[in-house]
Amino acid sequence: MPVFNRRKFLQSSGMSLIPALLPFSAAIAGNPSGIPPAPIQPLVKFFGDGEMFEPAVYLDQLVQMNNVSAIEKDRYGHGGTVAALEKKFEAITGKEKAMFMPTGTMANQLAIAVLSGTNTKVFVQETSHVFRDEADAAQSVHQKRLMPLAKGETYFTSAALQQAIESLEVDEVFKSGVGAVSIENPVRRADGRMVPIEEIRKISAYCRNNNIKLHLDGARIYLASAWSGISVQEYASYFDTIYISLYKYLGASGGAMLCGEKTVIDKMEHLVKIHGGTMYGNWLNAAMAYNRLEGIENRLKEAINRSVKIFSALNQVKGINISALDGGTNIYVLQLDKNINGGKTQEKLFNDFNIRIPKPDQNNMAKISVNETLLYQDTSYIIDAFIKSLTR
Repeated sequence: MPVFNRRKFLQSSGMSLIPALLPFSAAIAGNPSGIPPAPIQPLVKFFGDGEMFEPAVYLDQLVQMNNVSAIEKDRYGHGGTVAALEKKFEAITGKEKAMFMPTGTMANQLAIAVLSGTNTKVFVQETSHVFRDEADAAQSVHQKRLMPLAKGETYFTSAALQQAIESLEVDEVFKSGVGAVSIENPVRRADGRMVPIEEIRKISAYCRNNNIKLHLDGARIYLASAWSGISVQEYASYFDTIYISLYKYLGASGGAMLCGEKTVIDKMEHLVKIHGGTMYGNWLNAAMAYNRLEGIENRLKEAINRSVKIFSALNQVKGINISALDGGTNIYVLQLDKNINGGKTQEKLFNDFNIRIPKPDQNNMAKISVNETLLYQDTSYIIDAFIKSLTR
């Protein structure tokens, strides 16, 4: 995979975001970058993938949105803001149809089940959310047999997938058939590391040549896009279906979007119903995600730009080292010298500067995340806060 040159990427992105905290009407009507309003006394959070509002702030954000343009409610997922959000994701992903889903787990599982048809085997990363974090739903609910590859690794290669599939002819007596392949990108259990685009292209070509359906667990695909420079639509083009989270960096309190061919997505409404996922109203989450989609690419690029400046400056300070993960996205390693009290430094950052970092471990190390809350303060403020908070 070609080395990702962040400096060239940032220089070529043409970023000119104004770091001011704009009112919502200006963000939507007068500012093409679409920066949504920041909460009062904004908290810079070096953890998580994006803004996650407290209830009072969430409600305030919705009120501001509604004052600009009335939020239209849906009825059982039909019409209103939900329909508008689905149309938006169809354009973003280039897929024929998109559907709001109550959870990412349901989106993943129903996509795999429908794509597989009567075939039972589904190949997945051993580190994937589908394999590790969805309560064996594929097996217990949908009668699909998950076939994990690349134990402990971020991804499997196209060669490994091909070998595993071809070995079934020898290793198994009964031919139940390969239904689908599922890929998570980026991978949460691998600290947000990405699957190289070259491998995705090879896997996609192999699957299409062998009539095997391919699903993308793209819960955090906007992070992969921002850190790789590859568009969400290009990522989606290699897969039959793609799921994208609405709450990890779009501010919603829940929800997911599943996109794919119309013949696949048309089957989902009935499946959601029989699995108990149909809700009368979904507009609270859809409205938040719809509005925060505006300018998300620019905000993430600007967050990367600022993180480069912040980390570069802090790496010149004695006792601090911040490094990127190989193949990573928004998660970085913060290492403090042993003579620095990591716990007290964390407390001072929060109490004095409203900046939150994870508590360093026994080795004085913490994994910190870059997200759009870095836009809430000037880079100089954040750099100065870290320097003043170092406690020995």
